[in-house]
Amino acid sequence: MLRAIGKAVVHALGLRPPGRNVEVFDDDAFIVSYPKSGNTWVRFLIAHLVAGGRKVDFSSVQEIVPGIDWLSAKKLGALARPRLLKSHEYFDPRYERVVYLVRDPRDVVVSYYHHDLRRRAIPEGCPMEPYVGRFLAGRLDPYGSWREHVGSWLGARDGDPGFLLVRYEDLSAAPQQGLRQIADFLGLRPSAADLELACQRSSFEAMRKLERFQAETAGTLSQVRVQQPFVRSGTVGGWRRELPPALAARIAARWGSTMAALGYGETAAMPELADRTGS
Repeated sequence: MLRAIGKAVVHALGLRPPGRNVEVFDDDAFIVSYPKSGNTWVRFLIAHLVAGGRKVDFSSVQEIVPGIDWLSAKKLGALARPRLLKSHEYFDPRYERVVYLVRDPRDVVVSYYHHDLRRRAIPEGCPMEPYVGRFLAGRLDPYGSWREHVGSWLGARDGDPGFLLVRYEDLSAAPQQGLRQIADFLGLRPSAADLELACQRSSFEAMRKLERFQAETAGTLSQVRVQQPFVRSGTVGGWRRELPPALAARIAARWGSTMAALGYGETAAMPELADRTGS
């Protein structure tokens, strides 16, 4: 009884992250993706453009471009507007401006697997086959499957002037060009030097160094399985090395039409690039 009352009080005071129940304002802009598709990297890139001289790290980015599943409803409501918010939610018609980040699901599941190892959601040595089965069934998180998530947004908003589709692979190949596109969409006007600096400070090497520093000095990042870094050293297209061919084929067989529409057919010649996916 007391626990229920306590939960009700916490909810009423807005002390918990609101998630899907976040209050949305007309001038909000959202960075949306299925988990493990590069959302953290994109938030760092944008944060370096809007921070106004404030240091951008794994703590401050949660206030500069906060997640609706991280900051409390009270703090989110008190942010200066217009707000830039991170979301992993499936389609929400209240989101008027959306940068939607998509990534090859075969790389997504590999990144998710290592993420779950790091936070001890699965045991060391967990077989990949049942994990991929859960991924295909949309049982890894509350956001549905990759195809359901992608389909919900593309089906409702593709072609809408308030919707920008960004492929993680394209952004990795040409970060300054991709960041310029995102900045223009959000109404930002960075100089070429601003874009170059943001990309340098959000590079794999810079983010990995920052992760190590904050984990060692401030305890900002979770200490679980520190040998499994949050910013991994994987690659775009790394599923070819880490995902058994039968499991990669299983994903393609289930979601092939959606993958093909996004350019995720077999691209053996695609260069391998550093993975800065984060969440």
